[in-house]
Amino acid sequence: MPLTGRVIGVDLGDKRIGIALSNPDRTIASPLTVILRSGRLHRDIADLVDEWEATTVVVGMPLSLDGSKGPAARKARREAEALGAALRVPVETYDERLTTISAERIMSDAGLDSRSQRKVVDKIAASILLQAWLDRQANERSNDEPVAE
Repeated sequence: MPLTGRVIGVDLGDKRIGIALSNPDRTIASPLTVILRSGRLHRDIADLVDEWEATTVVVGMPLSLDGSKGPAARKARREAEALGAALRVPVETYDERLTTISAERIMSDAGLDSRSQRKVVDKIAASILLQAWLDRQANERSNDEPVAE
Protein backbone atom coordinates (compact mmCIF):
# COMPACT_ATOMS: atom_id res chain seq x y z
CA MET A 1 0.00 0.00 0.00
CA PRO A 2 1.39 3.42 -0.94
CA LEU A 3 2.24 5.73 1.96
CA THR A 4 1.83 8.94 -0.04
CA GLY A 5 -0.53 10.34 -2.63
CA ARG A 6 -4.14 11.37 -2.50
CA VAL A 7 -6.76 9.06 -1.04
CA ILE A 8 -10.42 9.01 -2.05
CA GLY A 9 -12.99 8.27 0.64
CA VAL A 10 -16.29 6.70 -0.37
CA ASP A 11 -19.46 6.76 1.73
CA LEU A 12 -21.84 4.30 0.07
CA GLY A 13 -25.54 5.00 0.12
CA ASP A 14 -28.53 3.45 -1.59
CA LYS A 15 -29.13 6.58 -3.70
CA ARG A 16 -26.14 8.86 -3.19
CA ILE A 17 -22.43 8.13 -2.81
CA GLY A 18 -20.40 10.69 -0.87
CA ILE A 19 -16.84 11.27 -2.09
CA ALA A 20 -14.02 12.91 -0.14
CA LEU A 21 -10.41 13.58 -1.10
CA SER A 22 -7.21 13.88 0.91
CA ASN A 23 -4.34 16.19 0.21
CA PRO A 24 -1.20 14.53 -1.27
CA ASP A 25 0.47 14.44 2.17
CA ARG A 26 -2.49 12.47 3.56
CA THR A 27 -3.12 14.80 6.47
CA ILE A 28 -6.43 16.51 5.61
CA ALA A 29 -9.65 15.13 4.13
CA SER A 30 -12.07 17.43 2.32
CA PRO A 31 -15.56 16.82 0.95
CA LEU A 32 -15.40 16.51 -2.84
CA THR A 33 -18.70 15.53 -4.47
CA VAL A 34 -21.80 13.37 -4.39
CA ILE A 35 -22.40 10.77 -7.09
CA LEU A 36 -25.89 9.49 -7.76
CA ARG A 37 -25.96 5.70 -7.75
CA SER A 38 -26.07 4.30 -11.26
CA GLY A 39 -24.67 1.49 -13.36
CA ARG A 40 -21.64 3.75 -13.92
CA LEU A 41 -20.64 3.98 -10.25
CA HIS A 42 -17.35 2.13 -10.58
CA ARG A 43 -16.47 4.04 -13.77
CA ASP A 44 -17.31 7.36 -12.05
CA ILE A 45 -15.03 6.50 -9.11
CA ALA A 46 -12.30 5.31 -11.50
CA ASP A 47 -12.54 8.65 -13.31
CA LEU A 48 -12.06 10.48 -10.00
CA VAL A 49 -9.08 8.26 -9.14
CA ASP A 50 -7.52 9.17 -12.49
CA GLU A 51 -8.42 12.87 -12.30
CA TRP A 52 -6.97 13.33 -8.81
CA GLU A 53 -4.17 10.77 -9.24
CA ALA A 54 -5.35 8.98 -6.11
CA THR A 55 -3.24 6.07 -4.91
CA THR A 56 -5.80 4.48 -2.56
CA VAL A 57 -9.58 4.32 -2.14
CA VAL A 58 -11.20 3.87 1.28
CA VAL A 59 -14.78 2.62 1.40
CA GLY A 60 -16.88 3.09 4.51
CA MET A 61 -17.87 -0.11 6.29
CA PRO A 62 -21.20 0.38 8.12
CA LEU A 63 -20.58 -1.89 11.10
CA SER A 64 -23.27 -2.33 13.73
CA LEU A 65 -22.82 -0.35 16.94
CA ASP A 66 -21.42 -3.46 18.63
CA GLY A 67 -18.83 -3.80 15.84
CA SER A 68 -20.45 -6.78 14.11
CA LYS A 69 -21.08 -7.03 10.37
CA GLY A 70 -24.77 -6.92 9.59
CA PRO A 71 -26.49 -6.93 6.18
CA ALA A 72 -25.37 -3.37 5.34
CA ALA A 73 -21.73 -4.19 6.11
CA ARG A 74 -21.86 -7.38 4.04
CA LYS A 75 -23.33 -5.40 1.14
CA ALA A 76 -20.60 -2.73 1.50
CA ARG A 77 -17.92 -5.45 1.59
CA ARG A 78 -19.22 -6.90 -1.70
CA GLU A 79 -19.31 -3.41 -3.25
CA ALA A 80 -15.76 -2.67 -2.06
CA GLU A 81 -14.52 -5.97 -3.53
CA ALA A 82 -16.19 -5.20 -6.87
CA LEU A 83 -14.71 -1.71 -6.80
CA GLY A 84 -11.28 -3.18 -6.03
CA ALA A 85 -11.57 -5.40 -9.09
CA ALA A 86 -12.49 -2.38 -11.25
CA LEU A 87 -9.72 -0.01 -10.06
CA ARG A 88 -5.96 0.00 -10.52
CA VAL A 89 -5.35 1.19 -6.94
CA PRO A 90 -5.81 -0.58 -3.59
CA VAL A 91 -9.28 -0.43 -2.04
CA GLU A 92 -9.64 -0.68 1.73
CA THR A 93 -12.64 -0.60 4.01
CA TYR A 94 -12.86 1.40 7.21
CA ASP A 95 -15.39 1.60 10.04
CA GLU A 96 -17.86 4.36 9.30
CA ARG A 97 -20.10 4.04 12.34
CA LEU A 98 -21.82 7.32 13.15
CA THR A 99 -20.21 9.35 10.33
CA THR A 100 -23.56 10.43 8.90
CA ILE A 101 -24.81 11.36 12.38
CA SER A 102 -21.63 13.38 12.97
CA ALA A 103 -22.02 15.09 9.59
CA GLU A 104 -25.65 15.99 10.32
CA ARG A 105 -24.67 17.40 13.72
CA ILE A 106 -21.91 19.54 12.18
CA MET A 107 -24.29 20.91 9.56
CA SER A 108 -27.04 21.61 12.08
CA ASP A 109 -24.54 23.44 14.27
CA ALA A 110 -23.58 25.46 11.18
CA GLY A 111 -27.23 26.43 10.71
CA LEU A 112 -27.97 24.46 7.53
CA ASP A 113 -31.61 23.45 7.11
CA SER A 114 -32.53 19.85 6.31
CA ARG A 115 -32.97 20.58 2.59
CA SER A 116 -29.46 22.06 2.37
CA GLN A 117 -28.07 19.20 4.46
CA ARG A 118 -29.43 16.56 2.07
CA LYS A 119 -27.30 17.98 -0.73
CA VAL A 120 -24.00 17.68 1.16
CA VAL A 121 -24.38 15.20 4.04
CA ASP A 122 -22.94 12.29 2.04
CA LYS A 123 -19.71 14.06 1.06
CA ILE A 124 -19.29 15.44 4.59
CA ALA A 125 -19.75 11.91 5.98
CA ALA A 126 -17.15 10.67 3.46
CA SER A 127 -14.70 13.33 4.66
CA ILE A 128 -15.25 12.34 8.32
CA LEU A 129 -14.64 8.69 7.40
CA LEU A 130 -11.54 9.56 5.38
CA GLN A 131 -10.12 11.86 8.08
CA ALA A 132 -10.48 9.07 10.65
CA TRP A 133 -8.65 6.69 8.30
CA LEU A 134 -5.89 9.26 7.65
CA ASP A 135 -5.46 9.88 11.38
CA ARG A 136 -5.24 6.15 12.07
CA GLN A 137 -2.64 5.69 9.33
CA ALA A 138 -0.54 8.57 10.69
CA ASN A 139 -0.81 7.15 14.21
CA GLU A 140 0.26 3.68 13.05
CA ARG A 141 3.24 5.14 11.17
CA SER A 142 4.36 7.14 14.21
CA ASN A 143 4.09 4.03 16.41
CA ASP A 144 6.23 2.05 13.94
CA GLU A 145 9.06 4.59 13.88
CA PRO A 146 12.05 3.75 16.10
CA VAL A 147 12.54 5.94 19.12
CA ALA A 148 15.65 8.14 18.85
CA GLU A 149 18.04 7.79 21.74
